[in-house]
Amino acid sequence: MADERIEGLEARLAAGNATVGVVGLGYVGLPLAVAFAEARLKVIGFDILPQRVRAVNDGHSYIPDVASDRLRRVRADERLEATTDKDRLAEPDALVLCVPTPLTPTREPDLHYVVFEAEEIARRLRPAQLIVLESTTYPGTTDDLVRPILLRSGLNAEDFFLAYSPERIDPGSRTHSIRNTPKLVGGVDAASTRLAAALYRHVADEVIPVSSPRVAEMAKVFENVFRAVNIALVNELAQLCEKMGMDVWQVIRAASSKPFGFMPFWPGPGVGGHCIPLDPYYLASKAREYGFHTRFIELAGDINEEMPTYVARRIADCLNARGKSVHGARILLLGVSYKRDIGDVRESPALTLYRILEEWGAQLAYCDPFLPEVQIGSRRVTALPLNASELSTWDCVVIAVDHTGVDYESVVARAPLVFDSRGVTAGLAPRANVVRL
Repeated sequence: MADERIEGLEARLAAGNATVGVVGLGYVGLPLAVAFAEARLKVIGFDILPQRVRAVNDGHSYIPDVASDRLRRVRADERLEATTDKDRLAEPDALVLCVPTPLTPTREPDLHYVVFEAEEIARRLRPAQLIVLESTTYPGTTDDLVRPILLRSGLNAEDFFLAYSPERIDPGSRTHSIRNTPKLVGGVDAASTRLAAALYRHVADEVIPVSSPRVAEMAKVFENVFRAVNIALVNELAQLCEKMGMDVWQVIRAASSKPFGFMPFWPGPGVGGHCIPLDPYYLASKAREYGFHTRFIELAGDINEEMPTYVARRIADCLNARGKSVHGARILLLGVSYKRDIGDVRESPALTLYRILEEWGAQLAYCDPFLPEVQIGSRRVTALPLNASELSTWDCVVIAVDHTGVDYESVVARAPLVFDSRGVTAGLAPRANVVRL
């Protein structure tokens, strides 16, 4: 590609005169689209769901991390619009793909959303466009999957730019945003890396170029595998401490007093969200292509997946010790989201725990201020209000998510049995009716 095309696009990006397209307006795409618009870039958001497009254009956010007033401001400034019209993919100078990358039922990578959108772009790709993939995936996706699809456009590889920049959204975080989280970018060539870095400098204080898309893809997967492995380690430690009659929460706090060489992770009923439960399987699947078995990583996945069943067994044992069978027991779950203070149930271990206990014959209900209703199997279940005066009517209250704003002292004082899977009662005075993971 002629240097003037590179320099022209780079100049437009640097000056903020470029148009950015964000493909997929979910948990990653909508916050990114709003961030670009707030940086005074013109943004077109693409989504296949008409209801999402209508909501964005009406200024109504459906993503907790994006307040509706922020959305309304960029709409009023005419900096952001949403559409389902794929023919408009030719308009933006840069297109960022933020689509889901789930697993198949057999725990293999499912990249059909990436393939579909890449094919849609290829039909409309024009010279000098920058394409960036943000979706979490295995190393090699940008080079080996996305690039060949884009080449079906009839353009040569040097006619367009392609890069990978992993999303690092932390849903519900009050401290980490797109702006203050370093942004990795790895292009298929030096020009692609340079242009992707110029794009993201509008929304991130620190942009870190790496040598290739593969490095950026592996870094993203490694970040989440690191967490998954350490969470599995501490979940296994929790099981050992229970057998040895020790409080795992006290053990971790004691170990955390060491000022070097230790980083605390905390046990729980499993791991949730889109990335941490899935990414180990993405990496393991790719590793098998190289004849490599990621034993350590896959074992960590197995341990974390087994935690809801382990917690259910502990709850059943606690009920049995008090002369009550889990079958027919009235159990109230406090929280069903996948982590504290958000209304996101993707891969939620609390929901898995709910289903297991219900299959065992327990009578289940839940309280969650962030989720007025959830899908359990084929039915919708409505949350109960957390009524302190009714806590004594439940056989067991399970702290499945450590939402802030809950009066756990009152819960402990009123419920006949509390199973704490998150350690929020560790600082309270010991009580015979409280059992911790």
